[in-house]
Amino acid sequence: MLTRWQIWQTVFIGAVVQLTLYRDWPWTHTVFFVMHGIVMLMKQHSYAFYNGYLSSAYKKRGHLLSKLKELENVSPIGSPSHTEPMASAISTTHLTRVPSAHEYRERRMSISFERVPDIDKIAAAISSGEPLDEEQVHVFERILKWEIDALSDELKGKATTPERAYPNNLTFLNHYEFIVLPTLVYELEYPRSERINLYYAAEKIAACFGVIFVMIMISQAFIYPVVMDTVRMKEQGVPLAGRFQAFPWMLSELIFPFMMEYLLVWYLIWETILNFLAEITYFADRSFYDAWWNSVSWDQFARDWNRPVHNFLLRHVYHSSISVMKVDKHTATLITFFLSACVHELVMWCIFKKLRGYLLFLQMCQLPVSLIAFFPISVNFHGIYRKMFSLMTEQLVRLSRTKWLRHQATLGNMMFWLGIFTGPSILCSLYLIL
Repeated sequence: MLTRWQIWQTVFIGAVVQLTLYRDWPWTHTVFFVMHGIVMLMKQHSYAFYNGYLSSAYKKRGHLLSKLKELENVSPIGSPSHTEPMASAISTTHLTRVPSAHEYRERRMSISFERVPDIDKIAAAISSGEPLDEEQVHVFERILKWEIDALSDELKGKATTPERAYPNNLTFLNHYEFIVLPTLVYELEYPRSERINLYYAAEKIAACFGVIFVMIMISQAFIYPVVMDTVRMKEQGVPLAGRFQAFPWMLSELIFPFMMEYLLVWYLIWETILNFLAEITYFADRSFYDAWWNSVSWDQFARDWNRPVHNFLLRHVYHSSISVMKVDKHTATLITFFLSACVHELVMWCIFKKLRGYLLFLQMCQLPVSLIAFFPISVNFHGIYRKMFSLMTEQLVRLSRTKWLRHQATLGNMMFWLGIFTGPSILCSLYLIL
């Protein structure tokens, strides 16, 4: 059953896409609007998800405080009590560790849905009013205090002052401060710089407009003529076979300009725009990317090319899939890749005004061989499709274990750059021809 928040997210992104399909904007305007719509959706999701989780922790902490107060008024009986749970049946191993948010999360992850947590049994025993012996009262008190302290640490998060901790963070100022910060993952507090370096900010904004100018020149001189040729072929009624005959020529014409545009887009967003925003907002965490050019696999590239989106997918898709859907790590990785591919395909749909799935298919083909090998076991395929997929993945696993591909970082990096070099032009050519 959909919640109101899920309905709102669906309506929000649906309105963004529908507006771009309705309005006859240039592709640059469409990309700007769609990407900002997706960014705002991710920010809203992260803000609501994290504060929703802290809200449940806050309510639970208040509930446990009330139970602790009830326990203080309990007069233990001298003889052993038969009220469940017995003190000897309660796990107290975690009490040897200092209560913290990390320990609290680890304890939650170790409790299966089938087993009722000890803390719930203790709360029920206190509320029942049944007699408790001295050992039960002592153990219950220690466990309640440990849970309360751990939840207090969880509510503090990364905040360094009580004013930033939950629920004091729920203000309009805090929300709109997060909106303008160059990050997609909401935290109660971020590392901040002490002052703005105006020379650095001016350098980044100048580089931003300079890169945009170069990108416009490349597009007009090398990409626009090829696009107009394909438009003329469609207007003249050239059949699909005839258009495909021009595919090799089109690919050769677009491969170098698209390579340049691809690299310049990365530099424009992750080096100039995000660093400029970080500087003027006193945002000190500048890890917007890693050395993606040294990637030896596509999953490494996905992590290093765009750190803000990777951090969002890691928290809100990968870990949420494991904790909520109770899937294994391989299936969670598959879900994360698939969602990312769907969002990229959504952008292509808005640009070209047609849904083809080329980008989605090629991006899913980037999954590591180890994940592909696990996929037939994770998903319930049937009949000939399962047999075909199993045969294909078996051959991929055998290929990955040969001496030519095992531990070959240089070869992996070469294959990665071959994909970077040819991928954008192949995609554009397919969308233009078909």
